[in-house]
Order: sequence, then C-alpha cells, then structure tokens
Amino acid sequence: MSQVRISRQQWQNLLAELDLARRQRHLLTYRALLERLQLPSPAMQTLTAALEYLALLDARAEQPLRSSLVISQGASRLPRTGFFECVERLGRFSGPVDGMEAASWHASEVVRVFEFSYPETTATQRG
Repeated sequence: MSQVRISRQQWQNLLAELDLARRQRHLLTYRALLERLQLPSPAMQTLTAALEYLALLDARAEQPLRSSLVISQGASRLPRTGFFECVERLGRFSGPVDGMEAASWHASEVVRVFEFSYPETTATQRG
C-alpha cells in the first residue's frame, strides 16, 4: 500500500463525497473526485492511496468498502484494476481482476455500500 499524505480536511472531504454518493445512490469517477478534492500532486496516486487506506479501514471494521463507489469513466464503469488487486489483498475478492467475476462482485459490493449505515466516528479515525 502506498504512503499517503493528505490533510485531515482532505480526508474528511473524501469521506463526505463518498457519503453523499452513497446516500444519493450513485457512483463517482476518479476524475470527478480529483476535481472536487483538490489533492496535492501526484493527485491520482494520492487519491488511490487514500481509497486503499479507506478500504483497509472498512475491511477491518467488517463494513462494505466505500472505495467501491469510485469508478473509471470508461465504458466498463468499474474501478481501476488496482482496486481489485487491493480488495484481493484484503481477502474481499478472489478472481480475475478484469472479467465478469470482478464486475459481478463490484455490483454487489456497491449495493452493500448503498444499503449500509456507516458510523459517524469513521471520519475521525484518520488522525
């Protein structure tokens, strides 16, 4: 997992954007999230590392993975390959990272995120 350095405010903004998407039951593209969060360069690496860290926190708490709400803007409408590699390391997914199995797992994880109520305290865990 990458080393990530974002401010507490940027972390809370990330959580707020994901919570809004969850409540509105929609997905966010990496690009849209980058534009909204104004992360330091290299912004995509910073966002990826933050999403992986959030996936780790959610997995440890046995919660659906909020990072699954972030997708590529391409035709697949799926997260990048690195997302599936991350969730495989976390023991949440096993299989080819670019096939129907990954798409099916992602779709069911998104539904789980939409239906889950996350505790408010998660926003303060980043420190």
